[in-house]
Amino acid sequence: MPLFSDPVITCIEDLKRLHKRRVPKMFWDYCESGSYTEQTFRDNVSDFSRLRFRQKVAVDMTNRTIASTMAGEKVAMPVALAPVGLTGMQSADGEIKAARAAQAFGVPYTLSTMSVCSIEDVAAATGKPFWFQLYVMKDWDFVAATLERAKKAGVSALVLTLDLQLLGQRHKDLKNGLSTPPKPTLRNILDIGLRWHWALGMAGTRRHSFGNIVGHAKGVSNLSSLSSWTAEQFDPQLDWGKIARIRDMWGGKLILKGILDEDDARRAADFGCEAIVVSNHGGRQLDGALSSIRRLPGIARAVGDKVEVWMDSGIRSGQDVLRARGMGAHGVMIGRAYIHGLGAMGERGVTKALEVISREIDTTMALCGERDIAQFGAHNLMIPADFEGDWKA
Repeated sequence: MPLFSDPVITCIEDLKRLHKRRVPKMFWDYCESGSYTEQTFRDNVSDFSRLRFRQKVAVDMTNRTIASTMAGEKVAMPVALAPVGLTGMQSADGEIKAARAAQAFGVPYTLSTMSVCSIEDVAAATGKPFWFQLYVMKDWDFVAATLERAKKAGVSALVLTLDLQLLGQRHKDLKNGLSTPPKPTLRNILDIGLRWHWALGMAGTRRHSFGNIVGHAKGVSNLSSLSSWTAEQFDPQLDWGKIARIRDMWGGKLILKGILDEDDARRAADFGCEAIVVSNHGGRQLDGALSSIRRLPGIARAVGDKVEVWMDSGIRSGQDVLRARGMGAHGVMIGRAYIHGLGAMGERGVTKALEVISREIDTTMALCGERDIAQFGAHNLMIPADFEGDWKA
């Protein structure tokens, strides 16, 4: 019998508490924060609680399935791991660990442009295609080269983020002096010294910076040149013409992420993409915007069956996944929920997060009287009459 056993994990909140203890403050804050007042960051989570389930009894609950498809790919449940920057700073080689856990479980993994492990790193360490998320930069040579690298690596879908043409201010990141790797200040040294397990993991890997940028973007070879390049590169002129250019350059499955407006959703649905993601970037961009779950039903109605509608931002449980399904989402993307697992327990923690969410989906679906997640819908929810709100344009 081992001297120390794994903690009992019953919910994502358990992983969240471990994550906070085990990862340096600047990277915990990077994960668990929003922009400006953090109103939208909070609403993303709290608005889910207004949706209640309709219990059904005396129904056959055997032979249940929560399997589905997303963008034409079979998935163990309608959940994909969202792109998260600096994942490799939550745990050493974090992107590789998350991708391995996702693929073993049977759900898609999305690698961020701002990842620590590169496209090539993840491709070499995994046995199946993954998705890649692109931020549009002013340097079109870099964009084109990145797309070619993704194709060469066998990436099966491109997730194009539309809501980060410029950065919403995140107060904690500025106050913490967020950087990768962390700068050797006295505060950082003391903080990291208290997280020795994290520090040992980082000492055992060579991957400490933005692997998709350093050595690939012109003139970027160290932390100083990286900082100046990234500060200038997000393209504020991104428009539908440039999105079309990227679509044509990619030539494969395209997912458009960052939709919060019905008109934008209609435009995207007619654009030739596999899916749109209703998202406010986890409350990290436009503070004061409505939560994704509030915006979801109107957007789902606006596009009908022209395109798959997914959502992210605020999902912390399997019950939230079902609430999103009931409000019109075909699938969801999760970010913080799996990052808490990664920061808490590495690859095993990501698996734990997926297991928790899967069990919650299965049990809740059954108690609502459904055996197939494809049949779960608005009829399984109790929705307040004012949930979407009566907002004047």
